[in-house]
Amino acid sequence: MKTSRRHFLLMSVCVSAGSSLVLSRAAFAAGANTLSEADPQAQALGYKEDASKVDKAKFPQYAAGQTCGTCSLFQGKATDAFGGCTLFGDKQVAARGWCSSYTNM
Repeated sequence: MKTSRRHFLLMSVCVSAGSSLVLSRAAFAAGANTLSEADPQAQALGYKEDASKVDKAKFPQYAAGQTCGTCSLFQGKATDAFGGCTLFGDKQVAARGWCSSYTNM
């Protein structure tokens, strides 16, 4: 089958766009948009990427077993390492993290 120049260019553009989409999704999944503990809103809510590092004297409402992954505000799946949170907009929070707005209703 003979391929025309037009067909070749069209296929090249489609393959290139598909590759870009895969790369951008990989970058997002790798933490390109994760919430930093240094973020002012994260600091105001006592966000920690690892719930075991929460200052229990500063946040006495923290209880063992509370993590972002079990919070009702977490928008990821139970198996996700990171997911959205209604408090932090487009930032991704660690499923094993915690903040003072933890709620499990």
